[in-house]
Amino acid sequence: MHALFERLRPAIRWVMRHPYAVVLVALLLSLLGGWYSANNFRLDTDLANLLPSDYPSVQALDELRETLGGERGAQVAIWNRNADGAEAFEVNKAFAEALVPVVLAMEHNGEAMFTRAELRREIGFLQRNALYFATDGELEELTWYLEDLQEQARLEANPFYVDLGDDFDDEEADDEPDAAANMEASYERIVGREYQVSADSAGLLVTFFPSSSQTNVRSLQRVYDRLDEAIAQVDPSAYGDGLEVTSAGWLYRSLEEVGAIQTDVQGSFGAGVLAVLLAVIVYFFYKAYRARAGSRFDAGVLIRTLIRAPALGLVIALPLMMSLTWTGGIAFLAFDALNLMTSTLALVLFGLGVDYGIHFYARYTEERARGLDVVDAGEETFLSTAQAITIGALSTSAALFVLTFADFKGFSEFGVIAGIGILFALVSMTVVLPAMLAVFERWHLISFNAGDGAEAPTRTSSAPARAYKPKVIASLVAVVAAVAFVGTLSFEYDFASLEPSYPGFEERNAPVYEVTDSQQKAEETSGDQPRRRNPAYVITQTPKQSAAVVAAYEAIQEADTTSPTILDVESLQQRFPSDADAQDARLEQIAYVRELLDDPFLTAEPNADLDRLRMAAGTTDPVELEDIPEALRAQYTTKTGEIGNFVMVYPSVGLSDGRNSIAFSDDVGRVETADGDVFYAGSTSLVAADMLRLMMSEAPWMVLGTFLIVVLLMVLNFRSLKWAMLAIIPLVVGLLWMILGMEILGLKLNFYNLVVLPAILGIGNDAGVHIVHRYREEGPGSLRYILKSTGEHVFMSSLTTMIGFGGLLLSFHPGLKSIGQLAVLGIGTTVLAALVFLPALLQWLESRETPAKAIATQPHAD
Repeated sequence: MHALFERLRPAIRWVMRHPYAVVLVALLLSLLGGWYSANNFRLDTDLANLLPSDYPSVQALDELRETLGGERGAQVAIWNRNADGAEAFEVNKAFAEALVPVVLAMEHNGEAMFTRAELRREIGFLQRNALYFATDGELEELTWYLEDLQEQARLEANPFYVDLGDDFDDEEADDEPDAAANMEASYERIVGREYQVSADSAGLLVTFFPSSSQTNVRSLQRVYDRLDEAIAQVDPSAYGDGLEVTSAGWLYRSLEEVGAIQTDVQGSFGAGVLAVLLAVIVYFFYKAYRARAGSRFDAGVLIRTLIRAPALGLVIALPLMMSLTWTGGIAFLAFDALNLMTSTLALVLFGLGVDYGIHFYARYTEERARGLDVVDAGEETFLSTAQAITIGALSTSAALFVLTFADFKGFSEFGVIAGIGILFALVSMTVVLPAMLAVFERWHLISFNAGDGAEAPTRTSSAPARAYKPKVIASLVAVVAAVAFVGTLSFEYDFASLEPSYPGFEERNAPVYEVTDSQQKAEETSGDQPRRRNPAYVITQTPKQSAAVVAAYEAIQEADTTSPTILDVESLQQRFPSDADAQDARLEQIAYVRELLDDPFLTAEPNADLDRLRMAAGTTDPVELEDIPEALRAQYTTKTGEIGNFVMVYPSVGLSDGRNSIAFSDDVGRVETADGDVFYAGSTSLVAADMLRLMMSEAPWMVLGTFLIVVLLMVLNFRSLKWAMLAIIPLVVGLLWMILGMEILGLKLNFYNLVVLPAILGIGNDAGVHIVHRYREEGPGSLRYILKSTGEHVFMSSLTTMIGFGGLLLSFHPGLKSIGQLAVLGIGTTVLAALVFLPALLQWLESRETPAKAIATQPHAD
């Protein structure tokens, strides 16, 4: 490495002598990168885009979206609080009926923006034919229920009947599903309510299903913009005073999520950058004052340095911001959007880039304090400290580039952008920063000329570092304790705990929640109880294939008695028998139900529930497809308006737990029919399961690969296994201390912060590299001096990196905050190991060797 930098000596002298040219080229590249990234910025929160496009779950989800359009609808809440229930309902309905055709007529790029609207369900037809649209399983359960009810009625009609088993029956009933409740739920699913209205009829909901992607932010924004335009066009004020119309619904949460995260990331970046710059300015002020006044107090130097304080921040901030714009341009050239992981990289790269600037700047001020001129000081700093900076940057960059081999795009894209960003920061801080220093000194914005009392750093003593043995022993005890906790590290599988709340959504969606009843609202916000929601879809080509898929899933459901994840399986063919044989069978089942319902023992006393079932069992002839009401038919209709062939599989477990998602994915993700045909299910929960499974399988290999790259680079740099291991020891010890800290603080690994582990490996190695590199340069007896000089630089550079990541601690998003928590802890423990354990270990090794066998410290031996 030293030989390479010797060859670059003329280049750095050219930079110091022609700083304006260097700064101008850097500025032009910054303008280009900034313009490109600003015009192409997009944040993608779609989990499906974090997986390779050839994954079956991703392809199935894409097919589902292409076939059915949106999985959720955009809702419009209409409230009339100034009128009584019936009157308010009529006004609301009139407005809704005027709004629906306006919305459905809207187009974008020649295509309809909305596939359908749900305002009124034609429940009269459904009430009269509900059992015709029941599944075989539902009809079978109804038959059992009526037979039991009939038998019980016959027994109770016997004057000599005495029920001796009430207590036992009650105990058994507690363990059996409530058949009556199940029937009621099935009936409500088929018939439902005619209108979605509030309890007092003052509120009404209309749902519109968009044809565009529900994960593309621009599409979602366009949906709500056009809905608001339609509302304004219909004009609520024309329907009387006090009519409140709000477009909201669950889709609006996706839109709010992206906007909130963008604002959050920008806020975290701003806070982090300000904190870093403040720390840097204070430190640079201190270094500039000491370079000119030494340890004595000089009021004139103090005032002049204070006046120049803003320039001290600019001299490092400008090159660093330039590198960020270069990185942004490349990032948006390589990828069309940032994901949740890469959205934090601007803050991370700012904190990392400052490290390199601090090391270069601090050494430059020391060389100027020794009396070297601008060119010679820049050259000497480049030949010495810039080598350690380059080694650290290359090891960090290479470690991050290891992530590019991952299939999980949260890793791979993070690795590409961060790796490139580190290299750009290296170039900026070893080429542009020296040029900026030369320019600022020419303009007298900063000055490092040694004053009369200036003190250049010198080795005043070769005394050994203090208390090195207790430090080594205490450090090793902490390592042993950390090793004991390695196996206890836990992973946070609960997706819900990593999701933030969105006050903007809650406020806007309040009118929708007012309309829905408490049970429906609870189902929207809780994922713990099994219910018919979040189904996985299987797209088939024919009704026969749909029936075969249903049979295959039912077989899985029946066979899995230990850890069942399938609640129910449903298809259009089950709800609507399409061939003559199936129709005859369904009518025969319904006829038997009518026979049971007409039993004299069941008609003896009035029963509203049984009367409703008698109406529902009135079908005597097959129902034609075109006779099916839109409300029921729409559930099985494609974006193009055709009746689709697909199967819905409902989970019996809450999918907010990642382990349940993986188990559900194992059961339903791939299904093979009796004919040997293979189908794949699609849903966002299945994609999330694949993403979690892939990330957890790749993370250990990414960490191992990163570590091996760091070791290899250290060996190549030092050309000595012993020195390479000494440089790596703080990293290993620091990571073990991090594990101990996680256990003490109760931190867990999760879907978000796993991505930062390889980054900690690359970043945490820098501190050890700088200490060992300077120790080899200075020789035995120099540890106190190194800690005062390089140790100070290492501490400040690590502190700024921690402050940079610390900006994420202000994030409202629990997942993004966890990235900051783990990074701050990991970088803190690695720098602590570098500044406490490593010097103590070096002193111990130094003290154990005789002068004849002193540690070889040939300067620039590499």
